[in-house]
Amino acid sequence: MKLVLATHNAHKVEELRRILARQLEGIDLVGYDGPEPVEDGETFQENALIKARAANLHTGLPAIADDSGISIPALGGEPGIHSARYAGTRNDRDNYELLLERMRGVSDRAANFMCAAAFVNGDTEHVELGVWPGTVLEEASGTNGFGYDPVFRPEGYKVASAELTADEKNAISHRSRAFAALIPVVRERLGL
Repeated sequence: MKLVLATHNAHKVEELRRILARQLEGIDLVGYDGPEPVEDGETFQENALIKARAANLHTGLPAIADDSGISIPALGGEPGIHSARYAGTRNDRDNYELLLERMRGVSDRAANFMCAAAFVNGDTEHVELGVWPGTVLEEASGTNGFGYDPVFRPEGYKVASAELTADEKNAISHRSRAFAALIPVVRERLGL
C-alpha cells in the first residue's frame, strides 16, 4: 500500500519518513511530484487540507500533508501561515533574519511552532494540530534542521532547535505531535 507525502520540500519528506516509518510499517511513503496547489487557506489546517486534497486527486492514492510555521504572539501571530514566504524569497535564512529584526527590542519572546497534519482519501478527511512552545532567540544558533530552527528554543531546553539531533527534534516537535495524533486515524481508515 502507498501513502503520498504531499510536499515538494525535500527536508519535510525526509523528516516525515523518519517520523512515520515505524508507525506505518509496511506502507510505502512516496513523495509527491504533482502540481503545487494554491495555498489560500486562512489557517494551517485549511492549507494542510488543500495540499492533501490536491495530492489525493492527482495520484488517486491516500495522501497526508502538513502546513506548519512559527507564530509569535508579540507580532500578532506573524509570520504564521506565511512563515515559508515571510521575507518574500522562500529562503530560510532570509525569513529568520527578518523575524529577528522584527523581534529586536521585544521583551516577550514567546513563540509556538505550529503544525496541522491532514489525511485525505476520497471523501475521508481528518486534520490534527500540533503545537511546540518555546521562545525566539536573540540570534541564530546551530546548523541542524531547517526553517526557523536556528532561532527557536523549545520550552524546557537551553539550546536552539537547530542544535538538536534529528531524532531529538522528531521526538518532541510540532510535526511529531500533529502526526502522533493523526496516525491512529490513518491506520484505522486504511484498515491497518
